[in-house]
Amino acid sequence: MTNEPSDLFSQQQSNRVRSRLLIAGFIAFFAWLGFGGDWLAWQFTLDAAPGTYRHQFPWLGVVMSLGAAIAAIVAWRRGPERVLWSTNAYEVVDPVNDDERRLVNVVEEMAIAGGVPRPRIWIVPDDDPNAFATGRDPSAAHVAVTAGLLMMLDRDELQAVIAHELGHVKNLDMRLMTLLAALVGAVALVGDFMTRLMRGGSRSRVGSFGGGRSRGGGGGKKGGNPLLIVVLVLWILSWLLAPLVTRLLALGVSRKREYLADAMGAQFTRNPGALARALQKIEHAAAPTSSMKRGSAHLCIADPLGRRLSSREGFVAELLGTHPPMAIRVAKLKAMAYQQQDGGSRLADEGQNAI
Repeated sequence: MTNEPSDLFSQQQSNRVRSRLLIAGFIAFFAWLGFGGDWLAWQFTLDAAPGTYRHQFPWLGVVMSLGAAIAAIVAWRRGPERVLWSTNAYEVVDPVNDDERRLVNVVEEMAIAGGVPRPRIWIVPDDDPNAFATGRDPSAAHVAVTAGLLMMLDRDELQAVIAHELGHVKNLDMRLMTLLAALVGAVALVGDFMTRLMRGGSRSRVGSFGGGRSRGGGGGKKGGNPLLIVVLVLWILSWLLAPLVTRLLALGVSRKREYLADAMGAQFTRNPGALARALQKIEHAAAPTSSMKRGSAHLCIADPLGRRLSSREGFVAELLGTHPPMAIRVAKLKAMAYQQQDGGSRLADEGQNAI
């Protein structure tokens, strides 16, 4: 396993490269499904009787490749708006109460501390405490918090959570994770459609293909073609497993970046203990965050689908959890707070001795 880049510029460059590779891989995957399906259809209809359909032009590959390219462009341009729309979030433009004014002030303070432009601010009408950042780049970033988060956290804790999210903004994590959220949704939608289609029409398709081969007299050979069988199995598995694989990819990307965002949030506030307290409150609150959909769960500061996996360690939690174990995150932050206090105490003792 390769080590994640630890400095800011390397992290930003890594996220830019991964975003491009993600789009290229997304288009290539759908091209494989399309052109692979064309090849299978050509093989199955190669010996069809005269006058029956023979698949010759790769229209499925062309359509799916173009569709994937369009979906990637839409995900890039409209992904943040789609994520915010799916949560029913509303933007805070003119604060109307103390909680909204406090939120706006905290975001402005942390944007200055983090050296990033002030993001647009949103509130998700959900009682479960959570927060996330989305956007294409720091100049067009969005930060959203739930109503429950505003009610539960004090000012220092809210400041720490916002600093964490702005760490994602500065690292360009939110670009990669927003793109992943949009593409995961697209793959899941297409995979669900094809699963229903394959279940509903499998018998009729098998019958028509079988009829074509028997009439042409070459069905026996083609049915035993090892290459055809291997491609067919891989093609079907690609359809069925694509939603799961893309979701696991999104979870893995999120887990690796949470520790760095925690560290940056502590750096911006100079108060790692506040973020540790905030994460503990979020972890012990009722879950799930019903406003967050499964495809965008990796964007949040804590698992919005239930905290059972994020509270554990081990292979299963690492594989299926949207976030690293909360206990480890809190322990790292508490260690940072202890080192900070210990360092301050030593400086104070040295000052007194000098006097």
